[in-house]
Order: sequence, then C-alpha cells, then structure tokens
Amino acid sequence: MSTSPLSIDVYVAPMRPYTCPDQLGEGEVATWAPSSSTLISGPTEAILIDALLTFENADHIAAWAKSFGKKITGVYITHGHSDHWLGLARLLQHFPEARGYAAPEVAARAAWEVEFNKRSKYWTSRFPGELPETPVVPEVLNTDEILVDGQVVNLIHVGQGDIEGSTIFHVPSADAVVCGDVVYNNVHMMMYEADQAKREAWIASIDAVGSLNAKTVVAGHKSVGAADLPENLAASQLYLRNFTTLAKKGGTVEDLVHGMLELHGERDQPHTLWISARAEVARRA
Repeated sequence: MSTSPLSIDVYVAPMRPYTCPDQLGEGEVATWAPSSSTLISGPTEAILIDALLTFENADHIAAWAKSFGKKITGVYITHGHSDHWLGLARLLQHFPEARGYAAPEVAARAAWEVEFNKRSKYWTSRFPGELPETPVVPEVLNTDEILVDGQVVNLIHVGQGDIEGSTIFHVPSADAVVCGDVVYNNVHMMMYEADQAKREAWIASIDAVGSLNAKTVVAGHKSVGAADLPENLAASQLYLRNFTTLAKKGGTVEDLVHGMLELHGERDQPHTLWISARAEVARRA
C-alpha cells in the first residue's frame, strides 16, 4: 500500500473521418470526436478509464499505457455510449490479467447498445472492419470504491450527461476527476438524446462535479493538447444554456448550427453540433 498520491495521465485519440450514411448539411464534414482514455496510476498498479471504440484506438491506448510500466488491474467505463467501451475486447487482449467494469446502469446501457447495433448496424456500418464481431460488455461493478496501490478512486453516479446513467471517477489523492461525457473540453457537445429537461439535469450533474473542487478535470471528448482545467465545467454549462436559448427561438437546423458556431466556433467537431441540432428540431415535431 502506498501513501503517495495517484497520478493522472490522459491519452487522446484525435478527431477522424468515418463512414456516415446520413445526409449532411452545407459545409458539414463527417468526423468522429476526439476522445480520451485516462490512466490512473500508483507506484506499481494502474487502471484505465474508458476503452474508446476501434481496434486502432485500443492498440494505441495499450501501447501508451504499457509505456508507464504499471500493472493494469482493470478498465472502467464511464457511460454506455459504445464509443467509450467497444474497444474493450481488443484492449483486454493486451492486458489479459485485467477485466472491464462499469456501474450497473452503465453495463445495462452497454448491453442495450449491443442489441441495438445488431438490429441497426449503427456502429458497424460507420466503422466497417474496425470493431469486434463479439463485443465484450463491461462486468457490473457492485462497489463505488476502487483501490489502486491502496489509494481510493471513487465512482460517483451523477446521472445525466450526454446520456442518462453517466458516472465519473474522483481521485482525491490527485485532486482530479475523470468525467466521461458529463464534461466536454473544446469539443461540440452531443445532445442527440438530451432535450431541454435533460440539459437542465446535465447542468446539475456538472454542478455535482464542481462540488468536488478538483484541480484536474478530464473530459471524455477533448481536443488534442487541451488542458484538463476546472474551467471546462462552466464552459460546458454555458454551451448547454446557449444551445437551449437558441433552440427556443425556433428556426431551422441551419439557424441553430450557425448561431452556435457564432458563439462557440472555436470548438472541434462541428459535425456533433449538426447531429444535435437535427435532433432538437426533430423533437419539435
């Protein structure tokens, strides 16, 4: 057991193109958002938070994590969106002594996504040849306390992020919190499943993150090289509030996209904004 604080290191898979079957808006480019996987490590042990999506993601995470020379004891998933856990099957091949874990609500959503993809081919059509034929769904974790070299990592059930049933991982000894898609960092925020009421709940979830007063705040989707600062909490809340304000004005998908780009045009991944805007306008019908 160690008394030294745990360390936080973050790998970011960059924004990339993917095979998109949807009709795109004028100037819209189909890219997948930059995504993070976090290594929480002590002197000898480490855990990973989120396995990301593709074979390439998993291979890069594994090579990066192995460079730290720690024993990977587990891979923990923040929420059930497949781009945060489908890489688990490949990643665990690199770390055969480790297993994948998630809170019950996260594991349930992941299992639902497996069946959804069987019916719709949503993920396999967008990333052909890049995903496992037989996904490994994370095992249910029936505790909210994880030990890494004797130091505690706390799983916190915050609820609403870009989907319901989201969790975060608080590392008190490192004064850090790993937020999955509850917090975004210089990337447009996904609201395909988040209507106005859920956005309000999401803002409250970010308040819960803020109450931890962490100095390091790791977002699930972040630009390569972006600093993991607590300022991303308020920035994420402002983005959600601005989206709601503009959405209430009515107008077209293009109106909502262009209005948000005027306010938040510095963010990566405008394709996500288009997806969110199309969903919001469809919800009015």
